[in-house]
Amino acid sequence: MAGPLPLHGSPEASGLPRSSSAPPSSGARFALFAKGFRPFFFLAALAAAALVPIWLLVLAGIVRPAGHFDPLSWHAHEMIFGFTTAVIAGFLLTAVGNWTQRETATGLVLGSLCALWALGRAAMSSSVLPPRAVAVVDLSFVPALAIVLARPLLAANNRRNFVMLGVLGALFAANAMTHAGALGSAPGWERRGALVAVDVIVVLMLLIAGRVVPMFTRNATRRAEIRSVPALDALAVGSMVVLTVSDAFLTAPPLMVTALAGTAAVLGAARAVTWGSRHALRDPLLWILHAGYLWIPIGLALRAVGGVYGAMATHALTAGAIGALTLGMMARVSLGHTGRPLVAPPPVAWAFAMITAGAAVRVAAPLVGARYLVALALGGGLWAAAFVVYVVAYAGILVSPRADGRAG
Repeated sequence: MAGPLPLHGSPEASGLPRSSSAPPSSGARFALFAKGFRPFFFLAALAAAALVPIWLLVLAGIVRPAGHFDPLSWHAHEMIFGFTTAVIAGFLLTAVGNWTQRETATGLVLGSLCALWALGRAAMSSSVLPPRAVAVVDLSFVPALAIVLARPLLAANNRRNFVMLGVLGALFAANAMTHAGALGSAPGWERRGALVAVDVIVVLMLLIAGRVVPMFTRNATRRAEIRSVPALDALAVGSMVVLTVSDAFLTAPPLMVTALAGTAAVLGAARAVTWGSRHALRDPLLWILHAGYLWIPIGLALRAVGGVYGAMATHALTAGAIGALTLGMMARVSLGHTGRPLVAPPPVAWAFAMITAGAAVRVAAPLVGARYLVALALGGGLWAAAFVVYVVAYAGILVSPRADGRAG
């Protein structure tokens, strides 16, 4: 699963060549559908800001999701296949264009993808559509995204990045598992599908973080000793792939799963030793990526320990790693790919602190006993508020043309 990975930011900051095929900006003032990251990051942030408060209301008994999923499975599904998949879509639609020097989707095609994603969210909360129709609508987005991405990858014969199509295929299969469980044809698969999907996303984060986090840190700090170690990178990703396969097919006994999770945690932590984390503390756009990545070995270690700590592992990987890494990359990409300096607006720096603190409170919540629901409300409130800050700070950037007059 090797190969070049998306290196976001300005071309100079990321090491990506400028696209010779990109024409100058036409001067249109509304640019939301000029590049994939723009609408999908906006939609993802709105989803994150809404879904967690809704879940807190569900826990309080004030509202109940209208669909055929049980409330817990609905929450897991929408955070993974709603929020996180929107971030992945924006990320890959932008990255594949960089890899292939071919446009992926803009304008009407991009808008149609966004509408398909939104229809899935509406279907998942519908009390009108039959459950099988809900499954069809929700499952249609990822294949459509894969088709849009496959066209430039195949045209450029970019074989080393075909792996991203495999990632999307795995996410589709995991989503199909959740629907099979909710429809009653495979009892228990709602949660199993969600677990496999989180595993697949962790594999993706390990791949991307290993490429971009040390590079961004080295470029910003000018410290030549910051580097990645290819052997450790391969071992960390490989161990996580084995754990993912084990979770998907239930091929390993519990003790072996524990060993796999522990091994992946140790390797994931070891590879980051040379990434220069201590040099990133003064730059919010850097430290949030290091902090977000740290949640991956923490989450895998908690899973290896098991018991109540195993229950905490899921939110270390989701609220922690997925939350912080997505917010950090969304903030960085939205600046770099709109021709703006890579400097986080002050409110966004606070948002990074909020999402980190919110994740920590949510992970620790099972340990606080009677104050569990209070901890959920505090952690969830901080986490959701971080994305509200992103929406407010970046809405104008996402809908406006690039500052340097280029297309995209």
